[in-house]
Amino acid sequence: MFRQLLPSFALDPGLTSRTLILLALAVPVVAQEPALVVVEKKASQVGFYTSAGERVAGVAVGETPHEMLLDPDGRRLYVTDNGVLWMDYQGPGGATISIVDIQARKKAGVIPTSPYRRPHGLSFDPKARRLIVTSENPDSIFLVDPDTRAVIQAFDNGGKAPHIVTFGPDAKWAFASNSNSDTVGAVEIATGEVTLIDGCGRPQGGALNADGSRYYVTCSNSATIQVIDTAARTAVGEIRTGKGVNRIAVTPDQKTLVYSIGGEGTQLGFADVATLKETGRVDLGGSPLSCSLSKNGKYAFAGVQDNDEIYVVSVADRKVIHVIKTPEGHGPDPVMEIGEYKPPR
Repeated sequence: MFRQLLPSFALDPGLTSRTLILLALAVPVVAQEPALVVVEKKASQVGFYTSAGERVAGVAVGETPHEMLLDPDGRRLYVTDNGVLWMDYQGPGGATISIVDIQARKKAGVIPTSPYRRPHGLSFDPKARRLIVTSENPDSIFLVDPDTRAVIQAFDNGGKAPHIVTFGPDAKWAFASNSNSDTVGAVEIATGEVTLIDGCGRPQGGALNADGSRYYVTCSNSATIQVIDTAARTAVGEIRTGKGVNRIAVTPDQKTLVYSIGGEGTQLGFADVATLKETGRVDLGGSPLSCSLSKNGKYAFAGVQDNDEIYVVSVADRKVIHVIKTPEGHGPDPVMEIGEYKPPR
């Protein structure tokens, strides 16, 4: 209303400049909604950012969070409160999963995970409404009911330092990257049976394709991406990348893999699913620890923890189009699109 009336007010010579200023201040300003949510590991917070890179809110969670997952209802975010900055650090770590209300932008509760400490990776089974989570202390994976906020059952993952876990088709099997034993542990949920898949030097991240037939695992030390047949639970191929490859995503059209190359690397890589060949890399300004995609697959997001930066890369053009600065010392890691990211002009 005020926007429509101001022009006519301005033509009235009886109005003072002070009156016009007060009228202008009364015009409601619509705040831009956040497009991204970011785990700020060093600050023990979750940050909400607009497409322009403005941090509009922060929510304190447990100490040193590592990974996050959105509930299929789109309202709740689950954040693993690992409690240790790097996975090779000693220490008991945390024993909670924080629940963040996306709309209210506030902490909505916690899920206690003790005796399973240092929770890290997590995946969701929407049919049974349960989470599966990795534990670094002790080495295990465990099921959680997010509604009753309780641990349901734990499993032997068949290796050391389980990092990322992903439910396979119909959540009948879970695939866990056993980083310190160079295997991927495939665990049957109904029986607890474990099948170990080797050939991956320090497995880290993983991504399932749309039909669930292939699971792509980043092998940091062997500088490869391992391709796993989920039905046979065997490795059926590999892609040569770069040492330090750590997180991975599949584009919505299922044609391209996008992955971060961290450690001594400072790049985002691309590989063709059909040929299992790397097709390009984009240089970043630091070593990325995460890689995720926008819902439409147009943009890749990479958190560079040590630089307090988030790099946005155009998947089609394969170039950096935006760098978002987080507050100093916040240490951004995984990034998730919760609105619609639109590159600033």
